[in-house]
Amino acid sequence: MDKPALYIIGTRGVPAAHGGFETFGHQFALHMRDKGWAVTVYCQVDDGPAGPVIDEWEGVRRVTFAADSGAFGTMKFDLACVRHAMNERGVMLVLGYNTAAFSALLRLTPNPVLTNMDGIEWKRAKWPWHGRIWLYLNEWIGALTSNKLIADHPEIANHLARRRNRRDIVMIPYGADPVTEAPEAKVRALGLNPGRYLISIGRIEPENNILPMIQAFAATPRDLQFVCLGKLEPDKNAYHAEVMKAGEGRVLFPGAIYDPAVVKALRFHAAAYCHGHSVGGTNPSLVEALGAGNPVIAHDNSYNLWVAGPDQFYFADAAHFAVVLDRIEADPQTLAGARLAARRRFDSALTWTPVLEAYEDVCGASLNMKPVRTSAPNAAWRT
Repeated sequence: MDKPALYIIGTRGVPAAHGGFETFGHQFALHMRDKGWAVTVYCQVDDGPAGPVIDEWEGVRRVTFAADSGAFGTMKFDLACVRHAMNERGVMLVLGYNTAAFSALLRLTPNPVLTNMDGIEWKRAKWPWHGRIWLYLNEWIGALTSNKLIADHPEIANHLARRRNRRDIVMIPYGADPVTEAPEAKVRALGLNPGRYLISIGRIEPENNILPMIQAFAATPRDLQFVCLGKLEPDKNAYHAEVMKAGEGRVLFPGAIYDPAVVKALRFHAAAYCHGHSVGGTNPSLVEALGAGNPVIAHDNSYNLWVAGPDQFYFADAAHFAVVLDRIEADPQTLAGARLAARRRFDSALTWTPVLEAYEDVCGASLNMKPVRTSAPNAAWRT
């Protein structure tokens, strides 16, 4: 009997070297390979033959296309992937709906199409008006043309229920690996003292509230340091320039660091992780912070509260963020309690095993396959 086939579309490919979708795609491809599936991952490179270039990585088939970076390059890449996948047969797992106008073509084939609908992209302030219209339309297209929608957060599932019947929506968050140790040397190399700094990791965008956090931190002398990790282009981006000016002399801006070992060490040895994201569902960086046992200072919204739990710290604006900083500096023991709570929340709901098994179930069900479990699901969100 032929193996069941899975096709993962919508990431830059494997091995993972970028964000949350790539990390998930990497993990899920290997998981499904080990479960006896024939797995194909579509991959994007900046240079090389136009494609497709087909090879194998860790027992996973890769179909690679070269495409320019940026929005139009991504659209070109996504269309090439869909055109190729239309000639294949298996479960199509589309990660993201930004080009659902293309992935909708997969419904012209016998293949079941599962779409992770990501966050509410069209609400992000970084997009121009025409970009928001494109994303809004593609959210509707993805919601209406996929066989099954996957939401990464209960609030995203509620949002999608306005587009589609709830029976067609399944909620599965992201996962992460636990971090229980990391060398201090990688932290000290950046001039930081373990346990004596705050860190934020993510895109430097208005909806991620980087500026109010830095303004609040820089307004008052503190014993803690602040590290803002993320790509900055102050010559091209006015918001980036404003962020750097607000933190000048007070905040460390190491830029974007893609070395997983360095990022892991920076998370693990931080006094707390600062998460200003206000749009979207289960953010992978927040999950990774919980997996590292980080106390969390997060923007006060339903997305972050569900992920991190009630025992962390929350802020609404710069003034409130400053109040939180005052509190943890005055009573460091509050961080110890939040650290334990972070571990509990992570272990109960956000480890990789239940996440990957839930995706496996959805893929199997789309082919009318009965899932075979070697252990009971162990996540609080599973029923």
